[in-house]
Amino acid sequence: MQFLAPAALIAALLAIPILLLYMLRLRRREIIVSSTLLWQQLLRDREANAPWQRLRRNLLLFLQLLLLAALVVALMRPFVEVPILTSGRIALLVDASASMNATDIDGGRFAAARARALELVSAIRPEDSVAVVRVAGGPELLENYTNDTNRLREAINGMQPGIGSANWDAALALAAAGAQGAEKFTIVIVGDGGLPDNLDLTVYGDVRLIPVGNSAANIALAALAVAADPIKGAQLYAQIANYGAADTTVLFSLYLDGAFYTSNTYTVPAGNSTDVLITNLSANFTRVQAMIAPDSAAGIPDHLTLDDTAWAVYTPARAGRAVILSTGNPFLEQGFASLGTWQVFQGDPSRGVPAEPFDLYVFDNWIPPILPAGNILFVNPPEGNHGLFLVGKLSTATGNAVVRPDDLRTRYLRWNDVNVLRFRPVEAPWAEPLVTVAGGALILAGEYQGQRVGVITFDLYDSDLPLKIAYPILLANLTAWYESPRTIQIEGSLRPGQTVSIAPLPSSDTVRLTRPDGTTQEYSTNNPPIIAAGTEQTGLYTVESLRGGQVIQAEAFAVNLFDEGESRITPRTPKTGVGDIAAAGGGEVGQQEFWGWLALAALGVLMVEWFVHHRRLGVPRTRPAGSRRFARGG
Repeated sequence: MQFLAPAALIAALLAIPILLLYMLRLRRREIIVSSTLLWQQLLRDREANAPWQRLRRNLLLFLQLLLLAALVVALMRPFVEVPILTSGRIALLVDASASMNATDIDGGRFAAARARALELVSAIRPEDSVAVVRVAGGPELLENYTNDTNRLREAINGMQPGIGSANWDAALALAAAGAQGAEKFTIVIVGDGGLPDNLDLTVYGDVRLIPVGNSAANIALAALAVAADPIKGAQLYAQIANYGAADTTVLFSLYLDGAFYTSNTYTVPAGNSTDVLITNLSANFTRVQAMIAPDSAAGIPDHLTLDDTAWAVYTPARAGRAVILSTGNPFLEQGFASLGTWQVFQGDPSRGVPAEPFDLYVFDNWIPPILPAGNILFVNPPEGNHGLFLVGKLSTATGNAVVRPDDLRTRYLRWNDVNVLRFRPVEAPWAEPLVTVAGGALILAGEYQGQRVGVITFDLYDSDLPLKIAYPILLANLTAWYESPRTIQIEGSLRPGQTVSIAPLPSSDTVRLTRPDGTTQEYSTNNPPIIAAGTEQTGLYTVESLRGGQVIQAEAFAVNLFDEGESRITPRTPKTGVGDIAAAGGGEVGQQEFWGWLALAALGVLMVEWFVHHRRLGVPRTRPAGSRRFARGG
């Protein structure tokens, strides 16, 4: 055993005043006598002639000297040499991804990883330095390079596992930055080895692994989606994956809007998956929750429960009401009839705009003197100044057609085989041209005074558009745009930690994001779009658009794990490009201090000394009748 601070031995001199106090102290013992007169002379003699006492055996003295010895040795920081993994400058990367929540080890994988990390920092030498990095959705530097083991232990003990995948590229890049100026540099990873297969570790130098985990048994919900089928109604698709080595019977349960709907059992082969399809669901629901649980009677464990629950949002297309005001245009009527999401009605321009409200008004070769309060599609508007736009004279400059890119209203739209004979150019500062030709815009769309307005500037009879595939695509895109605007456009679900882009409604002044645990975050709509973070929890999130504190629209989206790399909890040994990553080992020597145990022993001795001292000051025991108790010096 050696000492890091041998000079602290000087504190042992404190034993001298302790001994002197016991030699100067007048010790007394209890003697039962019949009369105090017999002792008065003796007491006067001892007080006058014996100011010093011979040091006698005393339990309190022994305990106090033992307490001092333990504290002095602890101050000297004793240590023993132990083999260590590495030395020098060390970047300690602790895996905090979802798979580290697995329970195949007593206390869980992450608790075991913390313990292994603490072992490493406890054995470093004074000339070594360690940085602690928590690796989750992004690397988090908890403690920069230092040899202060107390700070390192505090950083490690404060870590918690995440519920998403780990960004190893960013974590290793952050760690490698610490190699600059170091004579010896090592990256040590503590985890289950779940690094990407395509990650080239050779560029990061000496990389070593302290493995954690010993089992692959896990079942997971790998997918969940809900869609509307025109024949079978709403239907749900789910996939149950078994990453273990034994076939497993799984109970699948489904909840719609929080209410139990159905449950079934499925047998999932080892290392394989099973599909679940449920049809004819009630259309009156918007939120879906699915759960799986292993058959308890089979005794096959499920070591990761984070992927046993998944959520989905069902937003069926609403059948909008459209009215076509035309003297007769079968192309418009048939085009809208082919869209299953619209209820189409016929109107008569001679009777004016219908009094009952519609979601969309289609004006063919006609513009009413007063526009209705709704979305509008103009087809071949007549020449003249109509207030919201100016329509020019007929033009035949229809060559060199260009479709506006990166716009949902022109998605999948191809105009290369469409021919237009003539059109009337339209000037509308509030509209974006979707299809332009040499003479102007053939199709425009935009918002005018809170209304969504589209313009087809030519007569459908003057083109072959109704005979081309571009026609139903154009109508589908435009009518989708006419529907209630959405603030979020998410297909499927997000993964934990992903950001969500929110396009606030023009009429809203605030957007509120509510997380699954009920916490909220509010954003101003001054600078759209809004990029919202804070999606580390799995579950359902709500995005509310507010105006003056009142909710004017609410939408939801789901966050699910759905990550095979995390659900496949089999401990792995990553590849470096030239072979397996170096395993924990090494023949280097470090220092294992144990002053903390001595300090704990000193505390125990102090408690015993306190107990003995107060026991001696206890209530005197009952003496025989007629006797008296006095203390005699000695």
